[in-house]
Amino acid sequence: MRALQQLSTADWLALLVFLACWTGYSWFSEHSRWACKGLIGSSHSYRVEWAYRMLERDVRVTDSTLIGNLVSSVSFYANTTIYIIAGLVAALGAADRLLSFTADLAFAGAGGRTLLEIKLLLVLASFVYGYFKFTWALRQFNLLSILVGAAPIGQRGDPEIEPYARRIGGLNNLAGDDFNRGIRAYYFGLAASGWLLNPIVLGLLSVIILVVLYRRDYRSATLAVLRRESQ
Repeated sequence: MRALQQLSTADWLALLVFLACWTGYSWFSEHSRWACKGLIGSSHSYRVEWAYRMLERDVRVTDSTLIGNLVSSVSFYANTTIYIIAGLVAALGAADRLLSFTADLAFAGAGGRTLLEIKLLLVLASFVYGYFKFTWALRQFNLLSILVGAAPIGQRGDPEIEPYARRIGGLNNLAGDDFNRGIRAYYFGLAASGWLLNPIVLGLLSVIILVVLYRRDYRSATLAVLRRESQ
C-alpha cells in the first residue's frame, strides 16, 4: 500500500484509462449486442458450419491438419509469452539499470525504483494473463481434436449429428475466444509498457490500441469479406 502511495494523480488516471479500455472493449466485443457483428462473432458461425461439414466426411485428414495448424499457432504464442515473462522478471531484477536508462529518455523517465517496479508489474501481469489464456486455448484445441477423432459420420439434421456438431463448434468457439483474449493481452501489454516512459503515454497508447482493435474487429476488409460470404 505504501508503494501505491507513490502513484501520482496522472498515474492513477492513466491506469484507469488503461483498465477501462481493456475491460470495456472485452465486454463490448464478447457480451454486448454488437458482439455478433464483429470479427469474433462472425467467425463463430463458420466454426459451427465447419463442424457440420466435418461430420459429413468419411476421411478427415483436412480437418486434422487444420486443427494442427491452430494448435501450432497457439503453441507459438504460449512459448513466446514465456520468454517475454522471463525477460520482464529479469528486468525487475535489474531495475536500477533500467531506471538510469529511462532517465535519459524524453518523457522524464519512469520515476523511482519502487514506482518502476509497479509499472513493470503491470506489463508482467498483462503477459501472464495472456499466457494463461493461450495455454487454456491450447488445452481446448487438444480436446477438440479428441472430439473430432470420436465424431460419428452423418448428415445435417440427423438426431445424433445435430448435438455433436454444436458440441464441436462450441468448443472450437471457446478455444478461439480464449486465443483472441491472449492476443488482446499482447496489445494492451504493449500499451502498459508506455507507462515506463510517462503516464500520458500509457493513456494515449491504451486509446490507440482500443481504436486499432475496434477497426480490425468491426471496420476491417476481413470482416467485410466474412459477412459478404455469409449473406
